[in-house]
Amino acid sequence: MYLVSLGAGILAGVVYGLINVRSPAPPAIALVGLLGMLIGEQAVPVAKRLIDGAPITKAWFASECKPRITGVSSSAKPEAADESRQG
Repeated sequence: MYLVSLGAGILAGVVYGLINVRSPAPPAIALVGLLGMLIGEQAVPVAKRLIDGAPITKAWFASECKPRITGVSSSAKPEAADESRQG
């Protein structure tokens, strides 16, 4: 999955280079912006939970929000994660 993402990014960069267009943002700023988007997405479930009067526990956050921010499933086994990193 990481290699596909990297390949898509390289392809986009090649297309930008061919049509002589600069990327829309410097890489560090773009990555910080993406992180902000991922965190911001989780504000909605947190707000809904607060409106419903349910507590925001560490366990709930770890199972519901953290996987969506990090892209790593909370139920993923370490062995499975290692295998997915190898491609």
